[in-house]
Formats: sequence, structure tokens, C-alpha cells
Amino acid sequence: MDLYIPIIVLGVLAFAFAAGSVAMAAFTGPKRWNRARLDAYECGIEPTPQPVGGGRFPIKYYLTAMLFIVFDIEIIFLYPWAVAFDRMGLFGLVEMVLFIVTVLVAYAYIWRRGGLEWD
Repeated sequence: MDLYIPIIVLGVLAFAFAAGSVAMAAFTGPKRWNRARLDAYECGIEPTPQPVGGGRFPIKYYLTAMLFIVFDIEIIFLYPWAVAFDRMGLFGLVEMVLFIVTVLVAYAYIWRRGGLEWD
């Protein structure tokens, strides 16, 4: 149990900081609400009216999000490999090279097809 005490203390401190920040913002923030404050802000430009149904997003948004997830998962797999690299030896190196080559082939395919270009 002694090994978990620093983790528990860090969790309690993080929660206390988050809760304290929200509480302090509620106490110290401005209390006056007006129409201008409640309006949407779009970098100084007058907000554009939104359709009733919320409008349709171009498919590029979703494709970009999925690409981000794929390449983010690659990074998640690289961390444990880097930590245990010295214990895996040549086998671990070959397997990770094959994994990275597979992901780079997918990246090259997406790049070639124009999936990373915004119109």
C-alpha cells in the first residue's frame, strides 16, 4: 500500500486544484451578463446565422479526426516499446520497424489521395 500513497496524493491534489479553480472562477468572475456577452464570438466577425437543424459538416472533418486517431494510436504503441526496448532486442526492433512501415504506407496512401489537403 505504501507504493500507492504518492499516486493517491497526486490524484487528490489534482482534484483539489481542479475544483478550486472552478470555485474561484465562480467567485471572482464577472456577474453581469448582457446580450453582447452571451453572443457567439467568431474572431471579431459578425456571427453567421446557423440553420435550424445545425447544418451539415463536410466529410473532411470526420476523415481528419479518424486520421488523427490512427496516428495517435501509433504513438501510444511506441511508448511501451521505447521503455522495454533493451529487453526485446533485435526481435522488438524488427517488429516495430514493420509496424512503422505499415503505418507509413497508410500515410503515403492518404497523402497521395489528397486526404490531407483542405479545399
